[in-house]
Amino acid sequence: MEFKEYLKDKKIDAAAFEKEDARRFNEWNVIFETMHPESFTAQKKFLINDIRRRYILKD
Repeated sequence: MEFKEYLKDKKIDAAAFEKEDARRFNEWNVIFETMHPESFTAQKKFLINDIRRRYILKD
């Protein structure tokens, strides 16, 4: 699974996230590539919720 696909599953607008917070986006992308998506979710659970509120994906 690609990081942008993961963000879409979490209802996060990847383009907006990358544009507004490129440093964190790139940092998370590197971390995501090194672990299973469920482990990434467990590690970043509360941070993911905050990012989702900021960059909610519009259907």
